[in-house]
Amino acid sequence: MKKVIYLLSFLFVFSLNAQKNKNGVIYDKHPGIDLVASFHEAYASGDLDKVASLLDDSVRWYDGNSENKDDLGGTKNNVLNNVRWFKNYYDYVSFKDTEGAYPDALEYKRSGNWVQSWFHVYGVHKSTGVELDHPVLRIYRLNEDSSLITAIIEYSNKRNFGMIREAQTDRKNGVIYNSHENINTVRKFMYSFLNKDYDRAYSYWHENAVIRNINLPWGTSLTLDEAIKANSELLENFDLYAVDEIGYPDYIEYDWRDSRNVLSWWMMRFTRKSDGKKVNVPLHHSFDFDSDGKIISSWSYWNQSLFE
Repeated sequence: MKKVIYLLSFLFVFSLNAQKNKNGVIYDKHPGIDLVASFHEAYASGDLDKVASLLDDSVRWYDGNSENKDDLGGTKNNVLNNVRWFKNYYDYVSFKDTEGAYPDALEYKRSGNWVQSWFHVYGVHKSTGVELDHPVLRIYRLNEDSSLITAIIEYSNKRNFGMIREAQTDRKNGVIYNSHENINTVRKFMYSFLNKDYDRAYSYWHENAVIRNINLPWGTSLTLDEAIKANSELLENFDLYAVDEIGYPDYIEYDWRDSRNVLSWWMMRFTRKSDGKKVNVPLHHSFDFDSDGKIISSWSYWNQSLFE
């Protein structure tokens, strides 16, 4: 029985080893990597002659995100047209290796020479100002001596290109009001707060409201209860004696995402309790509303150092 177990163990280990088959070598320094680096530099600078000299005449350019099973890929002329497109329509173009990444050259036994390159495309569209800054993976197939690119397979995020298309024409995105019930709600909140009627002031807010301000660490927010506590702590040291509306609020009903927002500007006038010093604090509120007229989220901007 022991012999049978040993035999089975040997066969199992042998079967695991037999599954391995070396199919090439990976390099982090290679003529193919130098070729791709030169290609990216020429691409970003718009050097059409240089780009053309690095491409095989029969090169194919494939979109790795395409679901078209019959996609035959773009030709050399398509690649050159893309270089022209960047040159003519973008400023500040660069193709730089993604931070922490580096290209690999692979010499396969069965399928030749390839380079995998992870990089960021950067550029600013000249007419719309839309910024491109997104990661790209390109897989390059090379000829036998790694002197020419014979195929390109590209995986990239096309979202910003959609933004560019949309920005080419003027589009309305809703209606602006200077008189609206939601504007009235903001005023009622502000002046209820001034008059220390805090229950009424906070009744205009949804209980699950998300509250942000410029003085919080980016990406963080307060709950309504946390904001109430923070306001209470402020008023332990400062007395709010006047609130002045600056200009006039705007209420915007956006078509996009059916959102509702009131923008308002204020001068908050405080007296510091410790020494009677007057402190004037300019304040900007951006309040989002739900369909029931409750404030569901906010962004507020003021200079916190004025309270120091």
